[in-house]
Amino acid sequence: MTTVLVVDDAIFMRTTIKRMLEEHQFDIIGEAANGLEAVEMYKKLLPDVVTMDITMPGMTGIEAVKAITSEYPDAKIVMVTALGQQKLIVDALESGAKDFITKPFNPEQMVQVLHNVTAD
Repeated sequence: MTTVLVVDDAIFMRTTIKRMLEEHQFDIIGEAANGLEAVEMYKKLLPDVVTMDITMPGMTGIEAVKAITSEYPDAKIVMVTALGQQKLIVDALESGAKDFITKPFNPEQMVQVLHNVTAD
């Protein structure tokens, strides 16, 4: 079973993503509300894949991607972004994120992206 760390500053989004993924046999092993927590939890849990919000207080998702991939170059991180954040998506992918998904998304899109990223 694929292990997932869900990172988003909105508890509603974390809960939504968690529910979606659990229904598709993903194992949610942790949740973080900002980039700093994400980096700490990644080191502790070493999940198979991370869903990472871009805009969060404190440390952004892009900063967290840089911090995680500098230590774990093979980390599989999928950015979760709002519409119209193309520049941020490019920054995230250049920083080491493997893919992205745009809100609002449906469960099939999310599951497909995570399967694609973890299949490598």
